Amino acid sequence: MRSSVEIHTLETGESRVVWQTEQLVEAPNWSPDGRSLVINGDGLLYRLPLAGGEPALIDTGFARTCNNDHGISPDGKTIVISDKTQYGASTIYTLPATGGQPRQITQNRPSYWHGWSPDGKTLAYCGIRDQVFDIYTIPVDGGDETRLTFGEGRNDGPDYSHDGEWIYFNSSRTGRMQIWRVRPDGSDVMRITDSEFGDWFPHPSPDGKHLLVLSYDGEVFDHPRDLDVRLRLMDPDGGNARVLFELFGGQGTINVPNWSPDGKAFAFVRYQPVPREV
Repeated sequence: MRSSVEIHTLETGESRVVWQTEQLVEAPNWSPDGRSLVINGDGLLYRLPLAGGEPALIDTGFARTCNNDHGISPDGKTIVISDKTQYGASTIYTLPATGGQPRQITQNRPSYWHGWSPDGKTLAYCGIRDQVFDIYTIPVDGGDETRLTFGEGRNDGPDYSHDGEWIYFNSSRTGRMQIWRVRPDGSDVMRITDSEFGDWFPHPSPDGKHLLVLSYDGEVFDHPRDLDVRLRLMDPDGGNARVLFELFGGQGTINVPNWSPDGKAFAFVRYQPVPREV
């Protein structure tokens, strides 16, 4: 399987390849300074320079089984990871963006990070408690988690709006997975998409103009890898939804925040089967 890390520019409607590998890499974050992407592969994190060159390993200390739920703080100084090395279940940690020993944030697990509040003070994540998938937040320095959803189907993929007023997430509460949003205090739950697709991983743009969504065929359950999917763009309230392009992908394509700092482009991963030699 070939992984192609790419950038799509809204103005031109074109995608360009940043880096390709025959290894599995996933979930690009765009650094706040616009110079690099953070990706994961083989349980580790790498920094991929946009000016060209090979990705550089980020020191994550003991955390050697990082999944694709990772991100960079708004000030660019900290990285958050979701790793299961210590406990055998995904736990959220933070560490310096330059690398270092992780600091444990969540006590309850499994917990999968997905969003960082614009002021840098709060993390949003999916937590599984007694087999129930719900949305939680926690102070960036740790403490008590706040539950925002209460078992109304499966709830996953939370990400903050540019102004911190909303947390977008995907939920199966009406059957097929769709996009919803909720206030950070748990109020004003609102449905955003009502589509024929299975909609996952909503990412509001930093300029407040757009919402990017990964959409599976409607009958697909969960968010598997290696399927024909599409990336859709819409207004923050779900209006003017359109398919930007289709691709072979799914899990790993845009699991985490992936917009450029100016909101004019986004990063994603496309997958390509490698032909076998005969």
